[in-house]
Amino acid sequence: MIKCIAVDDEPLALKQIQSYISHIPNFELVATCKSAGEALQVLNSKPVDVMFIDINMPDLNGMEFVKSLNTPPTVVFTTAYSDYAVDAYKVGALDYLLKPFDLDDFARTAAKIKEHYDLIQASQVSDADEDNAIFFKTEYKVVRVDMNSIVYVEAMSEYLRIHTDDREKPLVVLLSMKKMEERLPSSMFMRVHRSHIVNLKKIKEVSRSHIILGETISLPIGDLYRDNFMRYLNRKFLTK
Repeated sequence: MIKCIAVDDEPLALKQIQSYISHIPNFELVATCKSAGEALQVLNSKPVDVMFIDINMPDLNGMEFVKSLNTPPTVVFTTAYSDYAVDAYKVGALDYLLKPFDLDDFARTAAKIKEHYDLIQASQVSDADEDNAIFFKTEYKVVRVDMNSIVYVEAMSEYLRIHTDDREKPLVVLLSMKKMEERLPSSMFMRVHRSHIVNLKKIKEVSRSHIILGETISLPIGDLYRDNFMRYLNRKFLTK
């Protein structure tokens, strides 16, 4: 799903966008905001792919708000004033909807967003390079990650959290678990649950139902993945 927020100080405008999004497959409106301040709270608390935002708002106009963001989501400006169009594209907006717009206009913009979204998802992760590193595209940046630093990967809806031992916070990337599993070397990583891929080198202990990574991380072993994981363990057992 493409997760959207709508930002406008006019309640009727928010209801209109809410209605239009409900007609577009694979789009989900996760929040409506009446100000830039409310929008910032949402952006800081949950993943957002697209922001539909008015320009003329009382506290901070939409153009200045987008400029203030270090890593804005995909932006579509919605406004009654055509003279902002050039400035909108200068700040990297994907599209510009001139009020009043109808469902057909909105659908054309949604098609542009979907194409943009698909291109991002297709290029989210590169093959590992010679230095045992992998590149992720996250929040409009490309981040290099040493595969040795990855502790585990956690599925979160359409997103993944990449937990590493050299970053305070996990990287959040728009990527499927299946694609991630395909790209990581099977000699080093294993899927042990529908929501988790672990770095085998980071395992400290294994109980009947959980894997312990480091000092405090405990992850469940899924029934569908138990046999494969146990075969790996059996190959590692030291016997007489």
